[in-house]
Amino acid sequence: MLLALAQLNPLVGDLQGNGARLERACREAARQNAQLLVGSELMLWGYPPRDLLLRPSLVEQQRRVLDQLSQNLDPSLAVLVGIVEPCADADLPNLHNAVALIHDGHWRVVARKHLLPSYDVFDERRYFRPASEPSLLALNLDGRDWRLGLTICEDLWVEPDIAGQRLQGPDPIEALQPLRPDLLLNLSASPFGIGKADQRRQLAAAAARRLRCPVVYVNQVGGNDDLVFDGASFVVAANGALATALPFAREAVHLWVAPDPSAPVRTEPGAAQPSAGAGIGEGSIALTASSPPSLEQVFRVLVLGVADYARKCGFRSALLGLSGGIDSALVAAIGAAALGPERMQSLLLPSPYSSLGSIDDALALANRLGIPRATVPIEPLMQGFDQALTPVLSGGTTGVSAENLQSRIRGTLLMALANQQGHLLLSTGNKSELAVGYCTLYGDMNGGLAVIGDLYKTTVFALCAWLDSPEATDCRRELGLPADGPLIGEAILSKPPSAELRPDQRDSDSLPDYPLLDRVLKAYIEDLRSPEDLVAEGIDPALADRIQGLLRRAEFKRRQAPPLIKVSRRAFGNGWRMPIAAL
Repeated sequence: MLLALAQLNPLVGDLQGNGARLERACREAARQNAQLLVGSELMLWGYPPRDLLLRPSLVEQQRRVLDQLSQNLDPSLAVLVGIVEPCADADLPNLHNAVALIHDGHWRVVARKHLLPSYDVFDERRYFRPASEPSLLALNLDGRDWRLGLTICEDLWVEPDIAGQRLQGPDPIEALQPLRPDLLLNLSASPFGIGKADQRRQLAAAAARRLRCPVVYVNQVGGNDDLVFDGASFVVAANGALATALPFAREAVHLWVAPDPSAPVRTEPGAAQPSAGAGIGEGSIALTASSPPSLEQVFRVLVLGVADYARKCGFRSALLGLSGGIDSALVAAIGAAALGPERMQSLLLPSPYSSLGSIDDALALANRLGIPRATVPIEPLMQGFDQALTPVLSGGTTGVSAENLQSRIRGTLLMALANQQGHLLLSTGNKSELAVGYCTLYGDMNGGLAVIGDLYKTTVFALCAWLDSPEATDCRRELGLPADGPLIGEAILSKPPSAELRPDQRDSDSLPDYPLLDRVLKAYIEDLRSPEDLVAEGIDPALADRIQGLLRRAEFKRRQAPPLIKVSRRAFGNGWRMPIAAL
């Protein structure tokens, strides 16, 4: 059987547009004589649709789109696509996360999801009921009967030794074992996470060995709000060896030849099934059997996240404040790669405390990236605010109030320019700052997207060092960035971190050194450790208590922060639901 894997980038809620995107992929697959095309989880809706699922009008629109696809698609091509299925009764939740088969002028539901995640960023039990029985589709294609096992995303995550956890509930792979499928197809919408692509392949390989058949894994690609889906779809052979793989963080459709199940199966380690070896459709590129290194993965995901956030929200250009520091430098590079330097605008907002070195570094970076820039000194505005507040405060602003006022002046000017010219304002704060509240509401926290809000400061430094290394040359060239010479620059990489809000200020005046701070923050945020745990590992008790207190007290700021792009195991936002008023 010639099978097409459709790794597509849907727009959440655009059922008509997503249907048209699927139809284009199907036309191309049919032209290349594919017999079955497999899409991703909830592909007609885009994942995650969240409370759009509660709108009956959209569920009805889905039916019309499926009817239209049934009439428009080549009847010889069978198509499996992720949809929602309304339940017959009035109980809540009243939907299934399902798979539809479109074939021979008709469509019908052929599978439902068993395991419904409600951890981290997921909340599927709010909308869906679980399936009650395994899904095996008997399908005759070109005179050959196929037995296709069907699972949806989390249904494959049943190996706790690989996944690190397992949802309570049935084992859909075990339920399929006595049904002896010829192929297992998994339709997924699995967001990016460092190391997650390897986990998916290990889980698929475990399922292949249990079922003694190949596993086809089709994942969504593209950015939707805070989540980025990295694609990286693949097929593993019956022995668990990788048979073919689709590109990372790129839309693609790819053909693969499913082996005749009546033929002998090779079980030697490393043996793989044949692949058609060619991508088709919009966005296809050369295939790779291995994922990029982790820092390159993070950079590519951030670029895709910014590009899709801007495009899907209707922004054609972006703006950021350029300070000469490492955070804004990284955001500028990501923005230039995502949108093109001609659609980026940078604004330098020097104060009396801004060093000449920082201004020069910011200008040099803008020149290297080819980003237009403008400069608006804020000293006159600082003086005006100070004069206005002097009668009320019985003197001018001092200390933290004066420092925050500078940040708020900058934030106001950036928002004004963004409003006037229709830019998406990119916030440049990192996760370490957001964690401990080392950021200013209505100041540097202003923006429509916090690009690096899920990167610890140490990761920011590591990513910038990688960008300037020879290992990043091919990636930079592919993403349209200058491929030769430093991009961030040694002056920015070696500069001690500073907000430059007072003379000779350093971040280390207020915070522990970032390697230590980030170690403690990761333990609190991602591992949910206690201060006692950290003290037992050698962290100073006063420091452990101080950082925990800063993390807790900054919750009200994070609730008002722009959305960020999730790359870590636990990010602030939808996957972080801590109370504001709490002990």
